[in-house]
Amino acid sequence: MNVHNRPNTPVLDSYWMPFTANRQFKAAPRLLASAEGMYYTSTDGRRILDGTAGLWCVNAGHARREIAAAVERQLTTLDFAPSFQMGHPIAFDFAERLAENAPGPEGAKLDRVFFTGSGSESVDTALKIAIAYQRAIGQGTRTRLIGRERGYHGVGFGGISVGGLVNNRRVFPQLAGSDHLRHTHDPARNAYVRGQPEHGAELADDLERLVALHGAETIAACIVEPVAGSTGVLIPPKGYLERLRAICDRHGILLIFDEVITGFGRLGMPFATDYFSVTPDIVTTAKGLTNGAIPMGAVFTSRPVHDALMQGPEGQIELFHGYTYSGHPAACAAGLATLDIYRDEALLTRAALLQDAWHDAMHGLKGLPHVIDIRTIGLIAGIELAPREGAPGARAYDVFVDCFEKGLLIRVTGDIIAFSPPLIAEKKHIEDIVAMLGDALRRAA
Repeated sequence: MNVHNRPNTPVLDSYWMPFTANRQFKAAPRLLASAEGMYYTSTDGRRILDGTAGLWCVNAGHARREIAAAVERQLTTLDFAPSFQMGHPIAFDFAERLAENAPGPEGAKLDRVFFTGSGSESVDTALKIAIAYQRAIGQGTRTRLIGRERGYHGVGFGGISVGGLVNNRRVFPQLAGSDHLRHTHDPARNAYVRGQPEHGAELADDLERLVALHGAETIAACIVEPVAGSTGVLIPPKGYLERLRAICDRHGILLIFDEVITGFGRLGMPFATDYFSVTPDIVTTAKGLTNGAIPMGAVFTSRPVHDALMQGPEGQIELFHGYTYSGHPAACAAGLATLDIYRDEALLTRAALLQDAWHDAMHGLKGLPHVIDIRTIGLIAGIELAPREGAPGARAYDVFVDCFEKGLLIRVTGDIIAFSPPLIAEKKHIEDIVAMLGDALRRAA
């Protein structure tokens, strides 16, 4: 039967899908019709346990009525207002609430907030702020941006320039002068680790090498994910982030943490900044900011970074940057309702209560066919599979399809399976995730 004529299946031709093999998908579509709590429902009526919080974003579970009600109220009160030379109260209210929960220790919180529409926009915003900051303090030669191999920082030209996923970069030109640290994945020394691995802190010294190569006077900022998610859950070795912070301080380089994935409770603390006790100068967020309900991002900066740009005549625009939807009223309403849920249900720290059971369950998959590594931290896991000869990614993709058909949503990148379930997960959900994945791995053998 033509898939276009199946019951509950829309015509598929017009939608050009992102990060998808469109022809393959449209030959055998996987369509979700509704969601609630920990589960999706497919268009053919099957319940599917969400092992990925949507796309690392639905931290408080699906279809939260508090968020929907807040958005409805806002849309019928003020659906849109410009943020250029204008304002509306809810954006200031949301920024103030975020500042109260901002990453960093008391007295040094990154409590100045710039709103964007997505994680990609947050990254490009952070990179521009870093360059503008260096110029504002008289360091205008500092325009070079340093990322890391296997890093993912969205799909803007800035993000792909500092990113290190080859397929994201292969077709598109990058910003001149960007460079990269080596990634920290070292399975020979760090396989099957719970939390931070012991080996690899010295890899942060790559930044010293790049300083020697390019000159510190050319480098504006270094951006890393505290935990690299999209590449398959790469966890920083003990001491690595601390070492990176010290090198940045030594050479006047701003340190940016991309917390689009780790922000808002994924590691059992509000931010990875807090979890690792390493404070960057700028933090990028999105995803869990609104529980995925409405697209939105936010960039947190330290006061020194913010205040350096608040100079000159009061009537001049300090940063020539922004988006039509920066601080969108409905997105702010969704964000405020999300923060209320996080507070009332203690979700920003709940992963700390679940992580022992989560780590035990995930590492219980060791020894199953083709499993060559398991990495866990907070409520995140990466299960790495041996690739099929001549067909990298094919084994994990088959497991992904099999899991979906049997009622579990997982995420795969190459031959790595990534998990990040909603923070409302119970131990029974963890047991179900591991049981269904284990069965799929055995079938894939």
